[in-house]
Amino acid sequence: MSRTRHIRGSRLATAGLAATTATLLTAALSPAAHAEGRPTRATAIENAATALVDHAAALGLTSAEQTSVRDVIVDKDGTQHVRYDRTYHRLPVLGGDFVVHLAPAGAYRGADRASKGAVSLPSTTPQVSAPKAAGLAVNALRAAHLGDRLRQVKAKPQLVVDALHGAPRLAWRTNAVGLDSLGNPVARTVLTDARTGAQIDAWDSIETATGDGKSLYSGTVALETTQSGSTYQLKDPTRGNTYTGDAANKTDLCFFGICFQRAPATLFTDADNHWGTGTTADRSSAAVDAQYGTNETWDYYRYVHGRNGIGGDGKGSYNRVHYGSNYNNAFWDDSCFCMTYGDGDGTTFGPLVALDVAGHEMTHGVTSKTAALTYSGESGGLNEATSDILGTLVEWYANNSSDPGDYLIGEEIVRSGFGKPALRFMDKPSKDGSSADYWSSSVGNLDVHYSSGVANHFAYLLAEGSGPKTINGVSYDSPTYNGSTVTGIGRDKLGKIWYRALTVYMTSSTKYAGARTATLNAAKDLYGAGSTEYNAVAAAWSAVNVN
Repeated sequence: MSRTRHIRGSRLATAGLAATTATLLTAALSPAAHAEGRPTRATAIENAATALVDHAAALGLTSAEQTSVRDVIVDKDGTQHVRYDRTYHRLPVLGGDFVVHLAPAGAYRGADRASKGAVSLPSTTPQVSAPKAAGLAVNALRAAHLGDRLRQVKAKPQLVVDALHGAPRLAWRTNAVGLDSLGNPVARTVLTDARTGAQIDAWDSIETATGDGKSLYSGTVALETTQSGSTYQLKDPTRGNTYTGDAANKTDLCFFGICFQRAPATLFTDADNHWGTGTTADRSSAAVDAQYGTNETWDYYRYVHGRNGIGGDGKGSYNRVHYGSNYNNAFWDDSCFCMTYGDGDGTTFGPLVALDVAGHEMTHGVTSKTAALTYSGESGGLNEATSDILGTLVEWYANNSSDPGDYLIGEEIVRSGFGKPALRFMDKPSKDGSSADYWSSSVGNLDVHYSSGVANHFAYLLAEGSGPKTINGVSYDSPTYNGSTVTGIGRDKLGKIWYRALTVYMTSSTKYAGARTATLNAAKDLYGAGSTEYNAVAAAWSAVNVN
């Protein structure tokens, strides 16, 4: 991925342990924070670096491993949480991430780790060649798209250490990409044992999203724009210069450093600063929805969670609309830090630029900058659920009468040919015909969009409670696995608990049991152990059979 990351020159080396610090992906503390004597982020990094040295054995760190800071959170009371990535002899360690927790004075309190133990390999020389790994990944991509003649298929292997799937082992992480029969991109990440050539895991890599404008789904909305001469640009200087461009129904394949075709993102301009007509006949109508979705998502994270942009660094993302040919998808791509929207085929989906889709897809960006939940198995279900949960809360936050808040996912974009009124249903996920209402040992074998049902159901129960009710004109009837009656604590508290669990406690390998622990820890931090909120979190998880 082509993220720009500046590494500071200072390096701590004690007892053979090296800890490097990277430019933080979170906003700087306000002057008031300094005045109150709270630790700065720089102080938190220094304290954590000391903790790495003092607790290297407990953290499984050796002289062969290096760490880099991914994110830092300093609570109002001065408690510090420093999130690290790890390498082994300069090879990325999948599942090597961990979060160090520090008291306000800097004392080590413990850590949450994606995997336990130190990494130790007899050799970092693969027995399976890179071309062989690439070929295996291409075969896996074709197998995942049987019946479709893929073209321009390419693959790029990277040697890594896999600590996500049991004992650490040398592996190839290969990103395979191609074009389907309509010219739209497909991508799959394949993890291959570098000693035997056996496939360890595989998952889809495309994560399936002041003028005024007439949108397709949200009515007439206000837009912050940029004047350039006698024209206006659909670029928002108040939100990191986020902007929206026209992809001209073209596609690209610039994922994971593989780039052989690039779709444009031609910035939308307008003469009078009144954008769109509210119909698909005007190409800027979809752009209005996309820009509005970006704005509301930015504001939700900023004003509800104190996060300055998707990456926490104030940097604006951008949108591409009218992507591909009848493309029934929308996705966030870290490599361009951008959102991309298809127009849909008109039969099953309309343009995929609805507000909850924008909130969903951009939340994938937040997840990638924080817990980086692996997009496979139970952690993949939690990744998708995080986008459903927080994307839904973006819709509620916007409070738009043309698209009122609900617990339906994608209800605005589905068409009659889809056969259901929404993509997913949080009160009873199985209503979509595929999603899981409750946890079982086989949940991790489901597609991540369906295993997400367990967490979506938990979130609905935590916010609204069980049983029948009508909210904003939509009827819900949420059951429980154990026959219990769950009393909700409201959407605001759900969002605060889930966001803190994601950014402070979850790691790349978190599964449902770990999500229960993470959200209980978050509820304890926010509301106290034994509080109504803490007990509600426990009850909601038990109601979906996560105990």
